[in-house]
Amino acid sequence: MISTAKSQTRISHHEQLNILLIDENVQRAESIVTALGNSRYKVSHLACSQAGLLKQVDEIQPDIIVIDIESPNRDMLESLHTISHYNPKPVVMFSSQQDTETINLSVQSGVSAYVVGDIDPERVKPILDAAVARFKAFHKLKDELNDTKHQLESRKSIDLAKRLLMKTNKMSEEQAFHSMRKTAMDTGQKLEDVAKTIVSMLRSFEKGNEND
Repeated sequence: MISTAKSQTRISHHEQLNILLIDENVQRAESIVTALGNSRYKVSHLACSQAGLLKQVDEIQPDIIVIDIESPNRDMLESLHTISHYNPKPVVMFSSQQDTETINLSVQSGVSAYVVGDIDPERVKPILDAAVARFKAFHKLKDELNDTKHQLESRKSIDLAKRLLMKTNKMSEEQAFHSMRKTAMDTGQKLEDVAKTIVSMLRSFEKGNEND
């Protein structure tokens, strides 16, 4: 199983970035290494497309994956999808396959930049820069969306706990909120965790009364 390392989605503008390059053409791969020689990108490994991608990524923990392949097969796309879920990182794919379905499947599998045609060493650096920038922007939006969802869920739990306390303990809304906040402060818990506990307890109590 590939290691989880979602913190790697945070890429600094200045740190050196290691690339896992998947390219069966050794001469072309060497020209890319040379072209990136004076940049922040360092090709730390060369591999052929038949090698297990998940194993390679798990062992090397690259910052970026660059793939030059005639056409991505199902196994590669499934591996990229797994990486995108458990250990997301920018993926740049160069492919001669230019049909819309293949491009869509590749992007859905986590490819940040899909480039039709062979790798041109002179174009690699700006393409990598764009892929890293797009990857960072996407994950920033994703983090903000997850934070918003969490805040909404937290607010729903707190509001529900307040309503149940008001109903069962004959409290005002202010008294119910004050009671939860005091419990949170006294026990060192988050307010939303106190609310979830209250909801669980009071609903169990209500269910017990219904069965009596």
